[in-house]
Amino acid sequence: MERRNFIQALAAGAAAGGIAASQGAAAATANAATAANAGASGAEARAQLAALAQKMSEPVLTNMAAGTLKKNFALEVSPTWDGRDKGVTYLECFGRLIAGIAPWLALPDDGTPEGRTRKRLHQLALQSYTNSVDPASPDYLLWKGPGQTLVDSAYFTNALMRAPQALWEPLDARTKQRIIAEIKSLRRIEPPYINWMLFAAMNEAWLMSIGEEFDPMRMNVAIRKINEWYVGDGWIKDGDAFHFDYYNAFVMHPMLVEILDVLDAKKGAFWNGKPEELRAQAIKRMQRYGEHLERFISTDGSFPPIGRSLTYRTAAFQPLALLALRKQLPQSLPEGQIRAAMHAVHKAVWSAPSNFTKDGYLTIGFVGHQPELGDWYSNNGSMYIASASLLPLGLPPNDSYWTAPAQDWTQKKAFAGARFPKDYPVNY
Repeated sequence: MERRNFIQALAAGAAAGGIAASQGAAAATANAATAANAGASGAEARAQLAALAQKMSEPVLTNMAAGTLKKNFALEVSPTWDGRDKGVTYLECFGRLIAGIAPWLALPDDGTPEGRTRKRLHQLALQSYTNSVDPASPDYLLWKGPGQTLVDSAYFTNALMRAPQALWEPLDARTKQRIIAEIKSLRRIEPPYINWMLFAAMNEAWLMSIGEEFDPMRMNVAIRKINEWYVGDGWIKDGDAFHFDYYNAFVMHPMLVEILDVLDAKKGAFWNGKPEELRAQAIKRMQRYGEHLERFISTDGSFPPIGRSLTYRTAAFQPLALLALRKQLPQSLPEGQIRAAMHAVHKAVWSAPSNFTKDGYLTIGFVGHQPELGDWYSNNGSMYIASASLLPLGLPPNDSYWTAPAQDWTQKKAFAGARFPKDYPVNY
């Protein structure tokens, strides 16, 4: 499928809710050839991203709200699967998806096609949360499962932190208590000294954020270790060894910053450290890493296929998406430039029709269905971390991120012989 058919592909996948069809798809189609060579308008970029969010979300939330996700989700594991309980797939699928779309679901209701679709998905998400912890539901998740449960519980709670008024507060008291109990029960899992420490810390930060009893050690030790693993210029090791991959994007920077958000807001104790200073430092380092990510984006939106978990696709750009959502992009990365670059990335990856099964679920792959790229822990539920690149949808359509003129990103400028800023290391 040609990239100029990106809009049509998403429109077909999101036809049930009518976002792309009703929200400028005709105009977008007419401008597709132009948009392939220049920055798409903010309205067009948003319509396409909303259609992608719907396409990812619809099968998962519709089924989980009905208690039929486990029944209808066509499970796929990598050829090198390590034999763990495949039931982890469903927590991975729901937890990772909801973490990426939570800010979008939290936008106020409105009468637009996007707004109506968003409202419907929001209600499905709330019922999905209820079913996820109800032992009587067929879609009760694998809370008593292996260590992997800790990993995906952190995305589950991260979503509640990102959209508490939309996703936590409306839940009934029984569901809330069940969620709290399941999350606390995961303290039985001792995280290895790698990125997993942040998953344990995220759960405790969420408990802290809602006024529940929390374990400060599971937060504070993780924060200290991540800072010990910082190697400079925006990069963090994943444990003792440095890995050239996208785990700084998948986990390290976003989770560290959001954990520190809570610690700072709640004035939590952190030995001799000051949470507000640690938070400011972590944001600066994520901004610097974001500058590197932006320079990875080629003129056509492609980016280096490096490292572990390559099948997480556009989750590699979670730091840029999160910084955009938080209105914390560095001065070096104007909003119109990042929006245009991210739009190109989404076209480059999501134009391949085999990214999704015939039933609309994500497949294992980087661009399309490439199961051989899966790691020993990869299943198609894992792939829903790709929703992390959708975070800017949490900004309303009239936000400057969507209304700023599109600008060329660094590689487009560089390979067009235009002026572009040189790059230098930082010492924070």
